[in-house]
Formats: sequence, C-alpha cells, structure tokens
Amino acid sequence: MSREIYEHVKRKLYAESMGRCMNPDCQEELLKVSGDIIERAHIIPFCDTKDNSFENLIVLCPNCHTNFDKNSAFTIEEVKQWKQIREQEFEKIFCEKYETFGDLSKKVVPLLLENKTIYENYHLGDNKELWDVFEGKILANNRQLKKLLENNLNLIQTHREKEYSNLELIHSFLTHIDEFEATRHEEEKNRHVLYPTKINSMFGISPIEGFLLPSVESLEVLITELQKKNKFISISLGIEKPSIQLCEGEKTITVFLDDTPRLRQFYFDYNCFRKTTVRLDSLNFALKYILSRKLAFNFVEYNNIREVLVNGVKIIFIYEYCLSKVALTQLSPEANSVVVNLHNWNGSSCISKEAYDFSQMISVTLLTMDGFYGYINELN
Repeated sequence: MSREIYEHVKRKLYAESMGRCMNPDCQEELLKVSGDIIERAHIIPFCDTKDNSFENLIVLCPNCHTNFDKNSAFTIEEVKQWKQIREQEFEKIFCEKYETFGDLSKKVVPLLLENKTIYENYHLGDNKELWDVFEGKILANNRQLKKLLENNLNLIQTHREKEYSNLELIHSFLTHIDEFEATRHEEEKNRHVLYPTKINSMFGISPIEGFLLPSVESLEVLITELQKKNKFISISLGIEKPSIQLCEGEKTITVFLDDTPRLRQFYFDYNCFRKTTVRLDSLNFALKYILSRKLAFNFVEYNNIREVLVNGVKIIFIYEYCLSKVALTQLSPEANSVVVNLHNWNGSSCISKEAYDFSQMISVTLLTMDGFYGYINELN
C-alpha cells in the first residue's frame, strides 16, 4: 500500500494543528518564510498498520518527530493524547460566546485580514512557492473562524429574504471553509462556494458598492443610538457616496451608506430597523439637487435628516403617495416652512386639494418634486 497521504487529510491535519507542533510542551510555529517545517508522523507505525488516516496521523516539528520515532521519548498513548489536548485547547479559545458583534469582530477581523494578505500577496501575486507554504495558515485560521462564527450566530443580522441577510453570508462562508479544507486551490473551479467577499464588508475590512437601504427612519435611529454612546461624528448626504462618520475607540471610521452588509449589521446591533416612510435614495437625490445649484443645506438635527435649512428656510421632506390634510396636520409644520413630497410617481396628484387649502391657512408651502426644482432654482 502506498505511503502517500491524501491531500484532504493533509489539509485537515494542518487545520487541526493551528499551525503549531502538536506536542503541548513544544508548540513551535511550523510556518517559516523560508519554507514550512511541517512533518506528519504516524502515531502507530505505518509498517504495522498501513494506516494513513487522519486519526493515525499527527503534525509535529522535526525535533518532536525524531524524538518520537527514533528516540522513543514519547509513548503512543502520549501522542494520541496530544490530539485531544489540542482539541480541548481549541475549544477553550474559540468556543467563547460574545456579548456583542463588536466583541466578536475583535477576534474575527485579524484572522480575516491575515487570510486576505496571504491570498493577495502570494496567490494573486503569483508566488506559488510562498502560497504553498502559507496556504496552511489560511487552513488554520479558517478552522478558528468557523468555530468563532458557529458559536455566535445570534449576533449576526438575518432576514427572511436571503439576499438581505448577513447570516446567509456567514453560512456561505462556513461552506467555503469546509470546501477549502477539503480541496487544493488549483481545483477552485470544482468548488461550489467561493469566498463571499461581502464578509469583508460586514466586518469593516473593505466596503462594497451595494445599494442604499431605503429607510431614512432606520438611519435616524442609528444616529440617535450612536449619539447616546458619544460615537457619532457627522453624516454626509447629497453626494454620490453618502456616509456617516463615527468613532470606534480612538479611531474615526467612515461607513458608506451603500456598504450594505456593514450597514445592515449596524442596524441589527443597535436595533435600528424601522418601517420605511421616507426613502433614503429619494432624499439623497433631493439634497444632491440643492448642492448642484451651489446652495448649502444644514440639518436641523442630525437625528432628523428629513429636515434641512436652506437660506434660513426649513424644508421638510416627506414621502406620501398622496399627501392628505390629515397627514399634513399630523406633521405639524411650523409657519413659513416648505414641505416637499419626494413621492412623484403620480405627478401633481401627490398632494391633495384639501392639503393645499389647509397649507394656506397655516402659512406652509407644499411642493411636488417639479415644484421643488423651480423653488430651488429661484433661491439660487
């Protein structure tokens, strides 16, 4: 029988080892820039069993391998126990349940970043020699990531529609980890699930260009919650890449509002999901129009981004199929303010006659989007 060890067994062994000699009294790092020093030892000699299974193999450094095989420094039972000790160590370190997604991120992000660096520098950089060495590090990191994520799925945003669910991204990532451990990278085309790059967005590693989550109300709640924790700095709207700026520890970070997985996770963490009444893309378009006419606007309050001041006039943005007198009464706009209905699908009919009549009584100007364009042009 051949002494060759199947590739998937080698990869499973390295993942199990976490990149270190399995002797708990040694634990030498097995990856060196000059090459790896991984040695796979048979626990019960191959000549006695012809057994190349995962259960009969262990990853050791060269010194421990020599001491076991040739110097009889360790017994078979001791070496078998090393696998159990490493498993217990692994469980103790990576089975912790965290209170918040932020706490989980502190453990997950360094592993994802290391994997990203290895992949980009050695695989995409076409450095096969070093890729063959450091691919093992990805295997070990992935094993840790899998355990961390599986034990903290409750911290991940979810949605009944898979395309809107970060939890679905995590499940895809876990499937990718299993397939990566079982196959060589040259067989990438045979994998059903490739690395879901949106994971990098979720954990704040690199943003994606997604879409603006529609609810202005959800964004306002997020700003309110961030203000309570003294984390909110500012919001930038009316531009191609709207964003919020906040502080995390001593760092200032920018979260783009089209970086969908990350923003979804923020909404979930801070319990911010609210029903949409004003659509963010429509509001951003209107604010962009103001800026395009060389006018400036200021938010009345950062946690109420539907109201802005332009040339000292308060403009209130709403989104109603047809603004009624009842809805206008509930809005209670102050005198001399301007109310703009962003919902322009039914043209001039998006504001009722009763609402127009009532607006004159309370000295409020009501505008459709067409009227808004003319109003802004006159201010310019």
